Amino acid sequence: MPQVIDRFRSSTLGWLKGSLAGWGTVLLAAAGLIGIVLAGGDALPVPPAAPLLLTLLAAGIVLVKWIGNAAATYEVTADRLILHRGILNKSIDEIELYRVKDVRIQFSIVNQLADLGTITIGSSDETTRATPLVMRDIEHARARREKLRELVNAARLSRGVREIDVAPETFA
Repeated sequence: MPQVIDRFRSSTLGWLKGSLAGWGTVLLAAAGLIGIVLAGGDALPVPPAAPLLLTLLAAGIVLVKWIGNAAATYEVTADRLILHRGILNKSIDEIELYRVKDVRIQFSIVNQLADLGTITIGSSDETTRATPLVMRDIEHARARREKLRELVNAARLSRGVREIDVAPETFA
């Protein structure tokens, strides 16, 4: 079994602190909790169920996000990216690193503050041939992308593989 260099998954806590949707969920929970406290002192003419529903809605959003993040784990070895998916029905896919064509990173200003990003991998491997692999809410995304690029280059060198792009010919 190859040695695992890195093992990670999408971060729910990172999503909460590093995205506008996460900030909105935190504000929703805070508004609900403040409403519960104020409704307990009869300071507001708000039905007591409304603030509780806001808090439960925020908790539900975080739970759904956490389950989605727990369902996918990524492992990086010297020559493969291994995708473990699923909770009840599990699947394992592998992308040979020498087949990776592109490693892209995206992050908003808010993501940059939290060192969080979206890594997108395009390859000629069957796993990502039709659509690229998108890994969202990855902590330390810049460092992970750079390490992945180093490993891709090392895998190509060790196998003697070169990437060649062929442009389609246009006929006038």
